[in-house]
Amino acid sequence: MKKTVLILLALLLCIPSEAQLFRSRRKNARKQQTEQQKEVPDGQTGVRKVSGIPMFYEVIDGDTVFVDAIDPVWCFPKGYKPQGKDWRKDYRLVYNFNKVYPYALAGRKMMAQVDSTLAVDASKRSQRNAYTHDVMMELFSLFEKDIRHMSVNQGMILMRLIDRECGEPPYGLIKEYRNSFTAGFWQLVAKLFGADLKKRYEPAGADKDIESLVRIWESGAWDSFYYSIFYEPPKKTVIPRERLQSTVKSREDRRKMKQDEEKEQGIMKRALELANED
Repeated sequence: MKKTVLILLALLLCIPSEAQLFRSRRKNARKQQTEQQKEVPDGQTGVRKVSGIPMFYEVIDGDTVFVDAIDPVWCFPKGYKPQGKDWRKDYRLVYNFNKVYPYALAGRKMMAQVDSTLAVDASKRSQRNAYTHDVMMELFSLFEKDIRHMSVNQGMILMRLIDRECGEPPYGLIKEYRNSFTAGFWQLVAKLFGADLKKRYEPAGADKDIESLVRIWESGAWDSFYYSIFYEPPKKTVIPRERLQSTVKSREDRRKMKQDEEKEQGIMKRALELANED
């Protein structure tokens, strides 16, 4: 008898909570229905808004088959032992190469532009010096922030790649476009970090690992190769622009503008002196 009374009491206690829960659910449902009706414009039916990315599809024998493309990846079976070099052990080199190689490619294009401009427009040594100075300052403004955030290893890899792409070590490039003193100064700075601006690129020797990565990049398999090591797509290095805006003529125009300004200031000064004499 006592057991039956306890069960009935428990049921009675549960009834208010269940009723309250039912009322709460009904209230939330009405609120949600009201919000959906507000979102539907006048004269239209309540159709759910389409979201997501559209996919291609084909209709085969009356059935709709959706089609999509995924990036290729390298899949290794369980217990697989890679033949040759295991790049997963040299992941730092792969990561650094992915970051700095686009700068070397952009440098090759800019170097070709500078050579072409010097051959056509710079007939005097003063014009050549003024133009190369403008190029140096433009490169500094373009890549200063990126280079400041590079590690020492990334900077060394970039120097090796510049030699490969431009056909001359950094020391020779600085000496050719600026002067021997500037080249010697930067060689001294490089020595402090254990680097050598005069060292040539050795694709079959000390730089064979870098050369292997270049070959993978040129083959078009870099994205899948990078994914097989880091299990994520490679971060793309964005180059602001690959063409320089500095020209020899712009330097001459600035000289002429400066002369005109000095001439104008002289005329105004003489006019002021005559006015004071009167």
